[in-house]
Amino acid sequence: MAEVVLDRVTKVYPNGFQAIHDLSLDISDREFLVLVGPSGCGKSTALRMVAGLEEISTGELRIGGRVVTDLEPKNRDIAMVFQNYALYPHMTVYDNIGFALKLAKTPKKEADRRIREAASILELTDLLDRKPGQLSGGQRQRVAMGRAIVRQPAAFLMDEPLSNLDAKLRVQMRAEIARVQRELGVTTIYVTHDQIEAMTMGDRVAVLKDGYLQQVDTPQNLYHRPTNVFVAAFIGSPSMNLYEGHLSGTSLSLGSQTLEVPPEVIAARPALGGAENMAVIVGIRPEDIEDAALVGHAPEGTTLESTVELVEALGSEIVVHFGLDAATVDSGDPDAGEEVRGAANAVARFDPTSRVVEGARMRVAVDVAKLHFFDPATREAIWS
Repeated sequence: MAEVVLDRVTKVYPNGFQAIHDLSLDISDREFLVLVGPSGCGKSTALRMVAGLEEISTGELRIGGRVVTDLEPKNRDIAMVFQNYALYPHMTVYDNIGFALKLAKTPKKEADRRIREAASILELTDLLDRKPGQLSGGQRQRVAMGRAIVRQPAAFLMDEPLSNLDAKLRVQMRAEIARVQRELGVTTIYVTHDQIEAMTMGDRVAVLKDGYLQQVDTPQNLYHRPTNVFVAAFIGSPSMNLYEGHLSGTSLSLGSQTLEVPPEVIAARPALGGAENMAVIVGIRPEDIEDAALVGHAPEGTTLESTVELVEALGSEIVVHFGLDAATVDSGDPDAGEEVRGAANAVARFDPTSRVVEGARMRVAVDVAKLHFFDPATREAIWS
């Protein structure tokens, strides 16, 4: 097993386009790191540079303390699992899993042991005589993983391996991949555009945008302490509500309405202290907004009034779209599709017992202790 280190790595194509800018990451031995971001952010390019499938323009790549920047893929001691499985259709599961061992002229007895061990881990033992055409998508993905496991590499690289599966199977395979990674203890770099996948699988998550690393942290820290507007909106589903606001003391103006910010929230962000009509970007997560009718007596300065524009009943919760007259802020995610429906520019996740209906006036309770604040100029989180 091995540590993987990217030290100020860049990627510039012959046409001058720079896909990766000074990317530095230190992935610990046995760690599961997820690279996530919108389409075109550079996450797959970064993974392919680690694999040796893309040339590194500048910077250094080390695997297990060994500089491998200029080594061929076969000499880097890594195994890659692709999005399209890349199985040989004419070969059995057994032969697909063992193909790399055959190329390496591994003794038959040792190869058979490794193949059957991998098949046992992935619950493929009863399918070893079948061919890929006889398998489901999830089974094919397991075979692709088995082919990586038998090589006993220093690191696994996985490029959106679940994107071809249906929603239910993706959930099952997420748990399966995480289980296998923990069981084998192999350093793993996993690429996905799905932030839910990233948050549920990674020990740490690295968020990229336009080839720049935005933040790398544990899933919980990404959610609770995003470093900027982009990360705040990208992490979480539905996305964080973002508005232009003005802070005077503890009074926060959002359009024509006002919230009272708890003193402890101000104290945790000294830059906000003593502010007078200070322009800020305010972030409110949908899960921090509730139907005020269900809260009981909400303290003054913690509620907002609006009109319900759309109600989506999901069983375990109700997603409610409503309108505020505060100006919204673009998250900077090209995939976000931030155009709003009608007058709705706010989203909340209500308890399923809420009785709100479309077109009705309502009052929502905001958990003001969980408000997020960002600098309008830099779009960075305000803390110090």
